[in-house]
Amino acid sequence: MSEGQASRFALRTRGLSRTFGEVLAVDHLSFGMQKGTMCALVGPDGAGKTTTIRMLCGIITPTGGEAEILGYDSVKARRELKQRIGYLSQGFSLYEDLSVDENIEFFAEIHKVKDFSDRREQLLEFTRLAPFRRRLAGKLSGGMKKKLALACTLVHRPQIIFLDEPTTGVDPVSRRDFWLILSEVLKEGISILISTPYLDEAERCASVALLSEGRLLAIDTPEGMRRHMKGSIVEITVPDVRRAASLLPAGRESWCLELQLFGDRFDILTEDAALTSERAGELLSAGGIAVRDVREITPSLENVFISMLRNRESA
Repeated sequence: MSEGQASRFALRTRGLSRTFGEVLAVDHLSFGMQKGTMCALVGPDGAGKTTTIRMLCGIITPTGGEAEILGYDSVKARRELKQRIGYLSQGFSLYEDLSVDENIEFFAEIHKVKDFSDRREQLLEFTRLAPFRRRLAGKLSGGMKKKLALACTLVHRPQIIFLDEPTTGVDPVSRRDFWLILSEVLKEGISILISTPYLDEAERCASVALLSEGRLLAIDTPEGMRRHMKGSIVEITVPDVRRAASLLPAGRESWCLELQLFGDRFDILTEDAALTSERAGELLSAGGIAVRDVREITPSLENVFISMLRNRESA
C-alpha cells in the first residue's frame, strides 16, 4: 500500500518483531484494526503490549516486520504520522505545578495547535473536568489525572490514539467514567488501540488481541473469542476454593478437563456440564466441602485466555 492511501484499516502489522539483546519481546506479530473501532491488547506482564504500542507510535524501531498506521509506514513516515496519532503511555507526565487549563494549553502548543480554545472547552466538558480547570494537576485524584492526560492526548484531534494500560491503579468509579469518555471519543470517529490487564474492559472493544510472550494467541471479537474455547464452563462456589480444587481430578477426566480459580469460586472446563455438576458435587460433599452454588455459565474472556495459555504451556 502506498503511504496515505485510503484504507479501511486504522493499522496493520506484518511480522512485527522487536528484540532487546537476546530477549525477543515481540515475535512476528501480524494483526489489523479497522478505522473507527477499538481494539484491546490483552496479556500478562511481559507479553509485549507496551513494546508493540511503542513501535506503532514510532518511538522505537522494529527489528523485523512492518506496520502501517492510517496507511503510512510507521518507520518511514514518522513525521507525517506525528500529528495524526495520540499516545497515552503508562508514565504519561503531566506538569503538576500547572493547572488543568494550562496543561491542555501546553500540549496544544507542543502539537502546534494555534486555535485550541474551543477544543479545550469540548475536552473539559466531556472529561467532566470543567469545574476543576483552575486546579493544579498535582492536586487532582488519580482518576482525574488520567482524564486530564487523555484530554492532553486528544487536543490536536488525532485520528488514532494508543492507550497503554490507562486505567491501571484507578478506582472502579474513575475506571467506569474513563470508559464512558472513550465511548464519546469513538463517536468522533477516532480509532483506539488500548492495552489492558482487565478482561472486563476488553469485553467492551470491537476486537481483542490476546498476547503471550510476544506472540499473538488469537484476535477476534469478544463473542468470536469465546468460540475458540471448546466445551462448557461449570462455576462452583465454595468456602475453601483451594482445598475443594485439590479434591477434583483436573485434567484427568473428560468432565474435569481444566480448573480455573477465582476468589470464592472456581470454573471447570468440561465436555458434559450435567455430569460435571453431579460428579463434582459428590466428590466435594465426600470431602466435607459445602457447595454454595453450582451453575453452567457462558465462558468469559478470562476463561478463554487462561485456557489458551495453559494449552500453549502444555504443547
